[in-house]
Amino acid sequence: MRTDTVKNAAAPKKPAGELTLADRITELLAGQIRKGTYPVNARLPTEKFMTEAYGVSRTVVREAISRLKSEGLVETRQGSGTVVLDPKTSEAFRLGPSDDNPARGVLRIIELRRGIEAEMAALAAERRSGAEMTQIRRALKAIDRAVAAGGDGVEEDLEFHMAVSRATGNPHYTELLGLLTRALQDAIRVTRGNEARRTDLAAQVRAEHEAMCAAIQARDPEAARKAAFLHMKNTADRIGEADQSFWTGNSREAAQRLARAGLGEVLRRPSARR
Repeated sequence: MRTDTVKNAAAPKKPAGELTLADRITELLAGQIRKGTYPVNARLPTEKFMTEAYGVSRTVVREAISRLKSEGLVETRQGSGTVVLDPKTSEAFRLGPSDDNPARGVLRIIELRRGIEAEMAALAAERRSGAEMTQIRRALKAIDRAVAAGGDGVEEDLEFHMAVSRATGNPHYTELLGLLTRALQDAIRVTRGNEARRTDLAAQVRAEHEAMCAAIQARDPEAARKAAFLHMKNTADRIGEADQSFWTGNSREAAQRLARAGLGEVLRRPSARR
């Protein structure tokens, strides 16, 4: 099956012109799983097979598999490859439909993160180990290095928050951020893109991250909670103040993906994980 076949078979949920190759492969495979083409516990074809069959790169196939995992439709098992899970045992969490306001999807994610990040930082301040503090500091420095090298710092920014989640000692925080990864990457990409346009905004973000880090290092849960909450509040304010010219090109596309996003995963019965 080549790329043109994928375009017809994927049953797109978005207008055809907005679908990426990863969107098409994801929807095609998800549809086949739900129809039983790939039954529960069956293995998906190898990356090599799918790249040849669909006429796409390995990067596209890997992105599609990552999205299927986030929707609770497949999981990777050592020695077995990518295995199909029962679609009836997953219940996808989805944002509401897209609208004409490109900022709305980003702000929804920030609102969702506000409470999560605040409590996560407080718990990290209470429970973090010395090694976990080192990882948080390392992640913060990685953002600076990425930006200095001309990158956008999106992956490094997300890793900073993941490092904080691991320091809580509660794996559910890390799992939750993992479920929201695709949406968080789009949200961070939009917010960092806006902030990078002005040095004062970029400095604010750096200071907010540093305040979170310092409070966690000081083992001050209340200060960590306030710092994380303020970071999310200020991020929302910065997006709200972005002028209309910002909402074009990649920024608008990322925001629109958020407004349509299936945030994926989810609550599978314990038996489904075995």
